[in-house]
Amino acid sequence: MTLEAIIYENGKLKILDQLLLPSVSKYITIEGVKDGWNAINKMQVRGAPAIAIVGSLSLAVEIYNENFDSKQSFKQEIENKLNYLVSARPTAVNMKIAADDLTSLVRELANDEAVTLHELKSSFLKSAERMLAKDISDNKAIGKCGADEILSNVPADCAIKILTHCNTGSLATAGYGTALGVIRSVHERSRLEHVYCTETRPYNQGARLTAYELVHDKLPATLICDNMVASLFKHRCVSAVVVGADRVAANGDTANKIGTYQMAVVAKHHGASFYVAAPLTSIDLTITSGGCITIEERPEREMTHIGELRIAAPGIACWNPAFDVTPADLITGIITEKGVFKPKELKDKITELAATEKKNEIL
Repeated sequence: MTLEAIIYENGKLKILDQLLLPSVSKYITIEGVKDGWNAINKMQVRGAPAIAIVGSLSLAVEIYNENFDSKQSFKQEIENKLNYLVSARPTAVNMKIAADDLTSLVRELANDEAVTLHELKSSFLKSAERMLAKDISDNKAIGKCGADEILSNVPADCAIKILTHCNTGSLATAGYGTALGVIRSVHERSRLEHVYCTETRPYNQGARLTAYELVHDKLPATLICDNMVASLFKHRCVSAVVVGADRVAANGDTANKIGTYQMAVVAKHHGASFYVAAPLTSIDLTITSGGCITIEERPEREMTHIGELRIAAPGIACWNPAFDVTPADLITGIITEKGVFKPKELKDKITELAATEKKNEIL
């Protein structure tokens, strides 16, 4: 059984505090939007899908027992607080897409005279609450699509070695995971020889979180330092790299945890496949290329200290971007819940899917 990092029921929300892992497993209560914003900003919860879910549910918690004077006052509060939540971490697009979708829903229903205030609030809560179940379903579909794709390129009796970066599992989603979901799916078919995870400096999400999940699930796994990736390819014959994404541009350029770009370059040199696993909510067709993606910069202390211990020379300047952008031409395929797409066909395929879904809704 995979870990459950987000627990929500009847207007009450708890999350596993990822700042304390792996030494302490402790759930904290999110009592409203301020708690949600802080948990996202401080990285007590992280991972693009999980950020969107916790942000949206933190608002659901806040309004669950709140009374409003009118539909317009409800709409204004929802819009203001969703905008506030988006500001917690700007690079990951999932929170922005969730905010836009929920805002559109509320505006439409608020302007419909046939809809009561009670019905408006109920519809908002149900939409936010559905995100948990949908994310798990999407992740399992991503896992299947990814495993099908990767295994189709190797002999039927061959077990494979996969490298992953940062954390993309149950701790970064509602459950199962994106890139780690692909790895889990390969393992479930008894085709995973070994998985390697990077430590992911400076925040060590790989060493603290991914390693924690791999041990929990008893997957054959080894932790490596970030600067060992090239040597790993040379000496261990890695078949594929599978990473997550915080935002995918329309041309396939992908923003992910810092260090992803260099892994893609090394994979290309060694002839290994490089896949991005992400739900459709991580794909932002309004951004033409990776150069348009805002890259969050984190505090210097994350580099200069481990806990309370300073490890860097006092006075040294630091540059600490949380993400980098991998160019589309280094990416073999983008694994989504609806299939695996080449970067160059991504925009057309997503547009076709959206048109088909809209047509089905009308029918």
